[in-house]
Amino acid sequence: MSELSRRQFLRWGLPAGLGLAGTAVAASGTKAAAPTPPGMAHPNPTEYVGTRPAPVERQAPGVLDPMQILTAFDSGKVTRPAAGGVQREYTLTAFDREIEVARGVKFPAWTFNGSVPGPTIRCTEGDRLVIHFRNEGAHPHTIHLHGIHPANADGVLEIVPPGGTYDYRLTAEPFGVFLYHCHVMPLKKHIHKGLYGAFIVDPKTPRPPANELVMVMNGFDTDLDGENEFYAVNGIANYFAEHPIPLQVGEPVRVYLVNMLEFDLINSFHLHGNVFKLFRTGTSLTHSEVTDTVMLCQGERCILEFTYTHPGRFMFHAHQSEFAELGWMGMFDVRPRTQRA
Repeated sequence: MSELSRRQFLRWGLPAGLGLAGTAVAASGTKAAAPTPPGMAHPNPTEYVGTRPAPVERQAPGVLDPMQILTAFDSGKVTRPAAGGVQREYTLTAFDREIEVARGVKFPAWTFNGSVPGPTIRCTEGDRLVIHFRNEGAHPHTIHLHGIHPANADGVLEIVPPGGTYDYRLTAEPFGVFLYHCHVMPLKKHIHKGLYGAFIVDPKTPRPPANELVMVMNGFDTDLDGENEFYAVNGIANYFAEHPIPLQVGEPVRVYLVNMLEFDLINSFHLHGNVFKLFRTGTSLTHSEVTDTVMLCQGERCILEFTYTHPGRFMFHAHQSEFAELGWMGMFDVRPRTQRA
């Protein structure tokens, strides 16, 4: 590229001393947001836009901020059919929505239930699942779940047009951490626009108790040039650097980590001041290694388990320096056991 790209500006053009929190502000102030493509407006817009917290009376139902996404597990509506077992019903609605992806920077997203990433679907191996999908967006969409399921629940051939509905019916198997996303062509557009979320299938014998957190790694091409300008976990660049995640010394922590980054082949997670047990895909109850860094391609996922022995603030971030500098960075605020949040 002959012209200075926005990514290069963010890397090199910042005034000395401007921190990560100011990166998004500087970017927002130097370039107007890209115009919303034709047909992107949601047919029933609300006053509130963005995934940052808003006053209760203005916040659209179901929209979550990154901190809420950490622990917002959707276990569905549970019934117990006469034939036995457990059935869980979920509702996912796709609609177009402008969200905030960095401080002062907006992005014309395609969402499940208004958030990027969408809700974390959670169940237990062997449960019968019914996912009621409604497409209120301006483009055709589907839901493709990773895991084992019938062909008519694969989310590839049964494309749902705007205004249409479809029910996905399947049995949750095997146990592990998976994901779901729209599978309509062009795939890279439907994914980078935000149509994805985590899908957790618990083993029938529960894992040991822990503070469980969901982290979906993603990025945003805000000027629509095929390169990400911002990188994030759970949807907003630098959010967990500005809002550290509270933990306690001696507390078992379990992170369900999913990579849904588009345009970059590899993403990663690095933990400071500690190491973690790595369970790739979570389909085994035995960890594969103990490390402090893991690399994931798009669609790869894993479970990380760790416990801090020292109090203080500890960083976690992508171990690609560029990603960290453009928003994929956070902090754990580890407090003594006697100190409560």
